[in-house]
Amino acid sequence: MSPAALLAALAIARADTVPPVLQFPDPGLDDPAAYEGYVTRVYRDARGNAFQVYLRGASGRVVNLWADAADESVGFTVRDSTGRPAELAWDSAAGGAVVAESGRTRSLSYGLELPSSVTVGLFLLGSMRVERDFQYAGRDSLPLDATPFPQHELSELIDHIARLRAAERAGHLALLGVKTVAALRERLSPRITSRLGDTAWVVEAEQVSFDGRSHLWLALEGDRRETIPTLSGNTVAIRRPAGGPVRLSVRVTTDAPALTPLSRSEIFNDDFRRFYERVRADTAHRERFRRLEREVRGTELLCYGEKLMAGLPNFATYFGRDMFMTALLMQPVWAPAMPEHVIASALRKLSPDGDVSHEEALGGQAIRENAAEYNRLIGQGRLARARTVLADLQRVRENYIMVDDDFQLPVVAARYLADPRVPDDRKRRFLLAEGRLPRLVANLAFVARRAGPYARHPVATNLVSFPRASDGHWISASWRDSRAGYGGGRFALDVNVIWVPHALEAIGTIFDWLKRLGLTPAVRDEALARYVRDRRALARAVAAWKGGERHFRVALNPHAVGARVDAWLRALPQPEADFWGGAWQRAGPLADTLRFLALSLDGAGRPIPLVNTDPAMLLLLEPLDRQRVRELITPIFASYPVGLFVDDLGPLVANDAYAAAAVWESFRRDAYHSPTVVWGRDVNVLLAGLALQIRAMPPGPDRTPLEDALRRTITAVDRSGLRHAELWSYKIENGRLVPVRYGTSSDVQLWSLTDLAVQYLLNPPGP
Repeated sequence: MSPAALLAALAIARADTVPPVLQFPDPGLDDPAAYEGYVTRVYRDARGNAFQVYLRGASGRVVNLWADAADESVGFTVRDSTGRPAELAWDSAAGGAVVAESGRTRSLSYGLELPSSVTVGLFLLGSMRVERDFQYAGRDSLPLDATPFPQHELSELIDHIARLRAAERAGHLALLGVKTVAALRERLSPRITSRLGDTAWVVEAEQVSFDGRSHLWLALEGDRRETIPTLSGNTVAIRRPAGGPVRLSVRVTTDAPALTPLSRSEIFNDDFRRFYERVRADTAHRERFRRLEREVRGTELLCYGEKLMAGLPNFATYFGRDMFMTALLMQPVWAPAMPEHVIASALRKLSPDGDVSHEEALGGQAIRENAAEYNRLIGQGRLARARTVLADLQRVRENYIMVDDDFQLPVVAARYLADPRVPDDRKRRFLLAEGRLPRLVANLAFVARRAGPYARHPVATNLVSFPRASDGHWISASWRDSRAGYGGGRFALDVNVIWVPHALEAIGTIFDWLKRLGLTPAVRDEALARYVRDRRALARAVAAWKGGERHFRVALNPHAVGARVDAWLRALPQPEADFWGGAWQRAGPLADTLRFLALSLDGAGRPIPLVNTDPAMLLLLEPLDRQRVRELITPIFASYPVGLFVDDLGPLVANDAYAAAAVWESFRRDAYHSPTVVWGRDVNVLLAGLALQIRAMPPGPDRTPLEDALRRTITAVDRSGLRHAELWSYKIENGRLVPVRYGTSSDVQLWSLTDLAVQYLLNPPGP
């Protein structure tokens, strides 16, 4: 569709003006200083799909995310007359965003206010994954006329096609809807044009997907009587001769497919709705309701019939682990059928051998990954297979590298089948639809095979291992999935102590329920068949795996703790060393042995002594006795740098003080899961787990330490001002710890929104 035709179509489209569904920072709820010039708004488009705009003041970057079936984004950078990042602000005169729909196209437009003279460039239209990589690579500091993010996979594909024989080349080009290599090369960057009207001007950028099957459009529009645009190559200068701010309308349009949003009435159960109404009626605490409503809206923005998204803006795609964790945490407040969306989505993406997909690659990211596969096939001389890949470059690709999600699926499926709120007939219909039952059995067989070696011979090196990368390091293939996340370990605590034993127990639960439902699936895998026919063998396997915790136990006497903390302090930059050294002195010498479960084991099965929050997950999964709970939470609530807890911030995700210096350095280079951050996910796991353990205890003094721990956590994270965030960090400023938003944190994160279940568990409604 040409720009003129697009404008004509939108002129007759249904259009509505809508307010933002969410905004951050939100006056009265958030501290703008913690956001350091970052602001964002989230809207719903005409089909109810989430559309997020964020303004990053530090770089002058404007990013528009369309959380639809293609995970699309449109980004550009604005700099002022001095070449520095321009001051970005919403146009206060605009009454919201205008959403429109016409045929296959959807659009959303909103207003910005900029300084009187700016230049706009670094236009990047395509996949949010590409925008994310663009920023991770620091390319937002490039000259405005630079190529924002060269996609080498696509350039290499073009070069391969150019070297093919004429007839073969013509066939490959035809699959992409072009006749020449030059025409294909033009798709690597947007086509930017400008039009001047009598009273208005428009600068348009159109990006055709590399396979020619979808389009994104960006239009920057202004009043010609106030501002003057000058298009030069792929940048546009805008100035206001009379001075004063430049008001700009931004319109983004797509023809990609939409998703099917779920409403709150489909997501939440009656108990939660009663709780919600009680909070709303409490007019003496209006701020509490505002926070609750914000989280409900955030959950709606991420929940679709096809899948639950991991978060906005960075992860507007399916993440298997995030869905499973959310299902476990949200069970008290979700409608009984909600786990069906989670389980069905995971089973649709299951590999033939039962491996769970961690993340899907959509739209432009799928094109990049499929292009890389095409290039490999061409290099191997496999032309026929390469043509097949080329014919469907947007085919969704799945990432199967993660380990934890494979063992989480059985746990979630077992809880769904055991839920008395779901009628047996519904469970039966669900399992028989879309070939789900044999797929579920394939996953259970996968679990049985992976668990088999340790069940037969329980030594540390038979635990479930991370895969190895080509450079020799162990890939952090669980939720702490940054390179440094597990301290270089091979065997993860969460996988081996938490998920594998519970997945094995889930096998028994699931087959008991299949028998009750009258379903007898074929079990051809010998490892699984043995457990199905011999429950004693399954019980022995569970017992062996539960004994695996012994490999992760660490005990340090007070002298060893003091020596290691002192060495760690000497390696810190001076402001941090002074601050944490003061905290260490105020805490005084440790009176007893410090005992904790190591985050991971190295390649030889030896503990890497990192204190961590992962043991809190055990609180969530089953009732525990008082002593066991105390063992698990004591290291978490010991003040940092001995344990994890920081007042006015929350429990840090890890403490590396007892590990080797190489681990310290790895976390300094890669802070995402480091001792400088608190994760909302783990805060919610800890709070929900404590609440459930308290509920399971009879009234009495045994509850008091847990109630104190719960209150301490709530107080700390509330004082951080960032409790809603995916993760948050701090800086040391004039000898004070100042909480700050983590730079690549998502604003709306699925497993952070499980705070809704935490609030409910802490304040359940009456009958």
